[in-house]
Formats: sequence, C-alpha cells, structure tokens
Amino acid sequence: MKSSLESLIRDLIKFRRERDWEQFHTPKNLAVSIAVEAGELLELFQWQKVNTKPSAKERKAIAREVADVLIYTLLLAHDLGIDPLLAASDKLRENAGKYPVEKSRGSARKYDELDR
Repeated sequence: MKSSLESLIRDLIKFRRERDWEQFHTPKNLAVSIAVEAGELLELFQWQKVNTKPSAKERKAIAREVADVLIYTLLLAHDLGIDPLLAASDKLRENAGKYPVEKSRGSARKYDELDR
C-alpha cells in the first residue's frame, strides 16, 4: 500500500509542477480546498433517506469527490512534511486510548462523555 501511496503522491506532485500550480497550493488554500471538496461530498448525501444505498451513478460521483478530498489532503501532507500513513496510525492509536472498547462499543458518545 505504501508504495502505491508514494507513487500517487509522486504523480500528484508531477501533475502540479507541470502546470505551475505550486504557487496556488499554500497550506491555507489546500486546507480550504479540502473543506470545499468535503462539502461537495456531503452535498451528494444531503437529501437522502437514512440507510439509502447510492446508485452506480451516485457512487461514481461520490468516488470523484472522495478523490478530490484525498488529492488535496495528500498534497497538504506532502507540502508540510507529514507522512499521511504515520499520521493516520498515530491518530488511530490516540483514538483507541480515548475510546476503549469496553466503554465505547455501540456508543456514539464523545470520549469525555463515556463515563456518564
């Protein structure tokens, strides 16, 4: 997986460099772009009923928005020297401490409300 991720990041950097877009990809602009694309992803679910499975056409649109979020996230991580896999692993470990199975299983409560 990591080599595929590294290859994707190299392709993204090459694509961006060929178009001279680094000048527009400040950390702030990339973070804003992540939020914009996440909003576009959310919009695809806006009026759906609970537990509705997306159609093939909807899945394709969802995949495009997921790709946009991922692309901007990987560019931001690259530019800031963040290893996205390490960051995700660290966050998962942190969340495991905040949400122990015995307190959080089947619960949607936030970690600071689990003892209530």
